[in-house]
Amino acid sequence: MLRNFLVRSCLLLSLLFTVSAFALRPGETAPGFTATDSNGVQHSLDTYRGKYVVLEWHNNGCPYTEKHYNSGNMQALQKKWTARGVVWFTVISSAPGKQGHVTATEENAYLKKVHAVPTAALLDPKGTLGRLYAAKATPEMYVIDPQGSLIYRGAIDDHPTADESDIEISNNYVDSALTAAMEGKAVADPVTRPYGCSVKYVNE
Repeated sequence: MLRNFLVRSCLLLSLLFTVSAFALRPGETAPGFTATDSNGVQHSLDTYRGKYVVLEWHNNGCPYTEKHYNSGNMQALQKKWTARGVVWFTVISSAPGKQGHVTATEENAYLKKVHAVPTAALLDPKGTLGRLYAAKATPEMYVIDPQGSLIYRGAIDDHPTADESDIEISNNYVDSALTAAMEGKAVADPVTRPYGCSVKYVNE
């Protein structure tokens, strides 16, 4: 009994170590990808070398995502940073039949309804892009610098709630990371713990 327990414990620790070991870390080169947006246009990360790129994992049925869209916070960030040349991709990795899954037509209608202005909304129903970046939550944010290195991954801010009133008193990690990087400064919090709903991957 004790031996079996120890074996199972070691196996669990091994799995946890493996997940941790392969998690993307700031300073590493962001994995390349090609994905199709809600207008049928393909986007390759290599195409945007020389620009900052934000990846925003999204689920329109998640209360934590709704917090930032119903308040207009996410749209304001998109507008602010795309105006400064940042490429902003909303990424939807929800599988068919699961919360947050949308067709291209549904996503375009949603973007129009909430006045969202990302560079594009990437549809990832098989979870290929989500798993490549080990995205676990919605919203979960990644920032890639012009050299193709990851400089931030984690939560959108430091208040892990679905309460819109928290936004005004929050430190927005994405805004802070982009501001610091563009000023030639180090990102103060390059990794944070993401909060929100789990990404609704296929077969999970």
